[in-house]
Amino acid sequence: MATAAEFIEKMNDRFDPAAAQGENIVFQFNIEDQGTYHLTIKDGACGMGDGEAADPNVTLSMNSETLQKLASGELDGMMAFMSGKLKVEGDIMQATKLQKLFPG
Repeated sequence: MATAAEFIEKMNDRFDPAAAQGENIVFQFNIEDQGTYHLTIKDGACGMGDGEAADPNVTLSMNSETLQKLASGELDGMMAFMSGKLKVEGDIMQATKLQKLFPG
C-alpha cells in the first residue's frame, strides 16, 4: 500500500493547469494515521508541502485507507463525506473542485 505522502505527490501527475487558471486555493489533508500535507493551487500552478498550511481554505480529514480508496476511485468523495469517513472543515465548495483540478 502506498503511503499518504506518495498519494499526495502522485496527484501532481493528474493536475490540470488549465482548470486551475485564476484559482487560489489551499487544501490541507489531515491523514489521521500518516500525517498532514497541503496543496496550494495558484493561477494554474500546484505546489505541495508537508505539514499544516498557514491558512487553508479547506481541510480534509480521513485515514489512509479512505485516502487510498478515494485515490483509486473505489470510493466516491460524496459517499465518503456522507458516511463520515471524510470530514471537511472550511469552504466545502472548494473541496468539490478537487475532481476538476485533479481529473482521472
